[in-house]
Amino acid sequence: MMDNPTQLVLPTDSNKADIETGEILFIGTATVLLHYAGFTILTDPNFLHKGEHVHLHYGIRSARKTNPAIEMAELPPLDLIVLSHMHEDHFDRVVEQKLDKNLPIITTPHAANKLKQKGFKATQALDTWESITVTKGNNSLRISAMPGRHGPGIINALLPPVMGSMLEFQNSTQETLYRLYITGDTLLYEELKEIPQKYPDIDLALLHLGGTKIFGILLTMDAMQGVQAIKIIAPHTAIPIHYNDYTVFKSPLEDFMQAVAAAGLETQVRYLNHGETYKFTVK
Repeated sequence: MMDNPTQLVLPTDSNKADIETGEILFIGTATVLLHYAGFTILTDPNFLHKGEHVHLHYGIRSARKTNPAIEMAELPPLDLIVLSHMHEDHFDRVVEQKLDKNLPIITTPHAANKLKQKGFKATQALDTWESITVTKGNNSLRISAMPGRHGPGIINALLPPVMGSMLEFQNSTQETLYRLYITGDTLLYEELKEIPQKYPDIDLALLHLGGTKIFGILLTMDAMQGVQAIKIIAPHTAIPIHYNDYTVFKSPLEDFMQAVAAAGLETQVRYLNHGETYKFTVK
């Protein structure tokens, strides 16, 4: 169980946040910038440039093939970070140097401990199914850690623990306005089937794809697993992220697009290029 409080109150200048519309900017890798209900949230910050390398433990390196859509200096003021796990393509050395050490970071206990050692002072650790409620003005955001498994069998124990995240935006009467699921760097496995049972009616799912392979071992969902995840989670809309950005990503977006078409799921999936924004309306 976590030692951190389950409530976090953020300062605000206004209680009149827009709850009718929101938007998600795809920056690259698993990094998105989310604006909704007065909250500004960044996920898995990765701001390295094309040609720069990340270290993925055990002497394994991977080169970035793309540039982030924006630079860190262009980010608006942030309320918090949601971090799926501690790999350098999700929290890189540029971020470590430049990110405000007092910014709340919601993440796994493993990552929270690593971040504390690096001087970050506002980490909030969540075990699987645990939640924290963040309040800002009249609205609140409940963040819950979802199951995740980064590798098969014993390989998983050699990798940093990973979590998915459920973000539930609520108004002053605790009515859920919008439910967003982020898979994190997980493979498709049995425990994911519990997610739609506990959290039905998911508005949007952000799928970490890419089919990451190291020594031939699959470590993130490929095209076929991504399609199966959509069928299991059953979100109203799904958006693939975490693809084509690094040399260890072996399942290109084109494969996923073909698999989606073959499964007849085209109307359920939206595609974003780096720098594009998905805008949503909440009724």
